[in-house]
Amino acid sequence: MKRPTPMTVGELNHYIKDVIDNDLMLNNVYIKGEISNFKNHYSGHLYFTLKDENSLIKCVMFKSYTGNLDFVPEDGMSVVVLGSVAVFERDGVYQIYVRGMEVDGLGALYTAYEKLKEKLQNEGLFDEKYKKKIPMLPSSIGVITSKTGAVIRDIINVTTRRFPNVNLKLYPAAVQGKGAAETIVKAIQYFNEAKNVDVIIVARGGGSLEDLWPFNEEITARAIFESKIPVISAVGHETDFTIADFVADLRAPTPSAAGELAVPQIDEVKWKLQMLQRKLALFLRKKVSDQRNRYMVLMNRRVFREPLDRIRQRELLLDNKIKQMQNKIQLYLKDVKGKFATQVAILDQLSPLKILSRGYGIIENKDGKILRTVHELHEDDCINIVLQDGKKEAKIIGGKI
Repeated sequence: MKRPTPMTVGELNHYIKDVIDNDLMLNNVYIKGEISNFKNHYSGHLYFTLKDENSLIKCVMFKSYTGNLDFVPEDGMSVVVLGSVAVFERDGVYQIYVRGMEVDGLGALYTAYEKLKEKLQNEGLFDEKYKKKIPMLPSSIGVITSKTGAVIRDIINVTTRRFPNVNLKLYPAAVQGKGAAETIVKAIQYFNEAKNVDVIIVARGGGSLEDLWPFNEEITARAIFESKIPVISAVGHETDFTIADFVADLRAPTPSAAGELAVPQIDEVKWKLQMLQRKLALFLRKKVSDQRNRYMVLMNRRVFREPLDRIRQRELLLDNKIKQMQNKIQLYLKDVKGKFATQVAILDQLSPLKILSRGYGIIENKDGKILRTVHELHEDDCINIVLQDGKKEAKIIGGKI
């Protein structure tokens, strides 16, 4: 039996393309599914995968149709698309050329993402007050990512270019698939227990919502929040946002950007140091100049030019005060003496001796009591007669002395 002539690959792909192009049902399909691996190309075309629980199919929406969209497609969205099935003849793959698309509700992963995001936000895990400051010059940086691939190479290239002396410590971790979240948590806990780094970078490249899901799990979010060491999240591309990004102390749009945020540019550091040195030198010169001027002003004061002058002035003031005190004392004594003399003269006039000098006498009983009337005199009483020049004893005899 004669063997049939084989077809070329191109002929087979062309035949399949013709079959699909001529199928009216395939030229106007209306299907629903969940968006995955979404990419907004710089050309304006949208590339994504539409999937359900069992299958997936690639989709393209050209720029000429995207203007009709009233929403921004995202991974995890459940949508309904209108389009046609077509074969990309060169690669032998078929895909849907989408002409229209509308939201059909959120996919399961996206719903779980939004639910966890709302829960953690309500608990305060996203609050700025809990964000730790990234050190300016970390002595060591912990990197949690896959040990192979472009991510770790990008971080190494960026950090070493910016700051050649940087010390990187890699903790190889699974960043995709089952069990990846547990390895990320273990890595964060290791660095916190070892205390051998100043900042941690959690990183991976871009991907679909499923690919990035380990960074949307609650255990990952809580491990980042509980870390005592500042954490920089660098997951996916600039348009990708994970729960880890919201909880982290700082979000980097890409792993390369994380390297830039973790360490400063060494030339900038050197420039800042030079500027600070210049400012310090200017400050010191100004300070020395100000102090010198102040010293000259002080030294030109009279107290320094003639240090004994103030003492002499005080001595003169003291002498003056002493003289004033002496004058006051003399005046006081003179006044007291005058008053004393007056009082003495008054007392002298009232003195009994003064009376006696005029020929008077005083009669006292034997106890020294002055007798004033004859009724106090009795016979045989002993009395004293006091005269100007002395005292004599006498005795009353009868009615006579």
